[in-house]
Amino acid sequence: MTTIRDKLESILARLASRASDERVFLRVYADAARAAADAADARRRAGISLGALDGSIMSIKDLFDVSGETTLAGSVALRDAPPAAEDAAIVRRLRQAGAVIIGKTNMVEFAFSGLGLNPHYGTPGNAADPTRIPGGSSSGAGVSVAEGTSEISIGSDTGGSVRIPAALNGVVGFKPTARRIPLDGAFPLSPSLDSIGPLARTVQDCAATDAVMAGEEPRALQPHLLAGLRIGVPRGRLFSETEPMVEQAFAAASSALTQAGASLVDHRIEDLLAAMADTTVAASIASIEASEVHADWLDTKAALIDPRVRWWIARSGTVPAPVYIRMLRRRRELVAAMDERLSPVDVLALPTTAISAPLTAPLEADDKLYNRTDGLILRNTMFVNQFDLTAISLPIHGCERPAGLMLVARHGHDRRLLEIAAGVEQALAR
Repeated sequence: MTTIRDKLESILARLASRASDERVFLRVYADAARAAADAADARRRAGISLGALDGSIMSIKDLFDVSGETTLAGSVALRDAPPAAEDAAIVRRLRQAGAVIIGKTNMVEFAFSGLGLNPHYGTPGNAADPTRIPGGSSSGAGVSVAEGTSEISIGSDTGGSVRIPAALNGVVGFKPTARRIPLDGAFPLSPSLDSIGPLARTVQDCAATDAVMAGEEPRALQPHLLAGLRIGVPRGRLFSETEPMVEQAFAAASSALTQAGASLVDHRIEDLLAAMADTTVAASIASIEASEVHADWLDTKAALIDPRVRWWIARSGTVPAPVYIRMLRRRRELVAAMDERLSPVDVLALPTTAISAPLTAPLEADDKLYNRTDGLILRNTMFVNQFDLTAISLPIHGCERPAGLMLVARHGHDRRLLEIAAGVEQALAR
């Protein structure tokens, strides 16, 4: 039987062979991972298990604290910040569950984009085609799981940063209801919208990881029967400008769900999306809150920060406090309205992203194209965070390039969403 140490050494050898051009991982914890793998193997030989994640080889995004090292959040501007005094809450829980943490993955600087580009540490190539973007902001996480250098990776999701790289690299990515999983020791982007979620090969692996991070007892999912399931399709702005390949992939996935007995119906949320767009017309909630997070160094270290990231954050720092406070108040009203609107359906279904992964080089060369593409990539996922919902991206098989099917459920319906997703996963595999 292959040991966990054997699997780990195979991955470490692969990383060592490309060390001169490593862009997926920013740090590799070879010695600590070997110790954790050996301990997991010893438990296995003794017939002892710490649970579903014992011996799983994991990576974590570069914004989670690891005791004794400075958390950089994909930036060079924070190199002189003090080291973390302790592990982030989720890192501690994963270690206690027996996870073998192999390293920290690359990300968009300060998690501020859905594309995945990083000028400081290089941009990870998409796992299906290295000339294309990995998706962001958890860029290295999506590539690592897809290429097999970790079995599970932990990202953060403020506007789609787990689901976008999952979709563009062909893996599963789960965004839990915000605040179910503690944010202690995670470098913030937007405290109102941030959530922490896993990327993995299967819904079950995502569910087990989510449970451990939330301090719950992992248990096997019972895939929900699709017969009689009510699936709403929110046609309108979320379906405009969709790439033909993605349209075809969504149609094929929809057909598979219908054949499995699910009922797909148009479900209108257009008025609520328009109201949220009006509410955040001055700036996004994420960018306003980011301007406060970075206020102490945004100007003094301007030369060290990606100008594409810095411009948006600096611009949002000029939004007056009354506008921001009213924005949050109106958001609470819209969150309640969306919860009520979704009550007649079990889930919403739509493409995770309107397009598959575009080529990287044109985006690096043209800021206008970068901003336009970033907005389109984030559009379908962002409303989930704005309306405080939970969502998962599943890979749609048989496409020319990876594409994702996103299922969206009401606030707090995480477990039910995962069970439905497990049923959908089976239908898509057939």
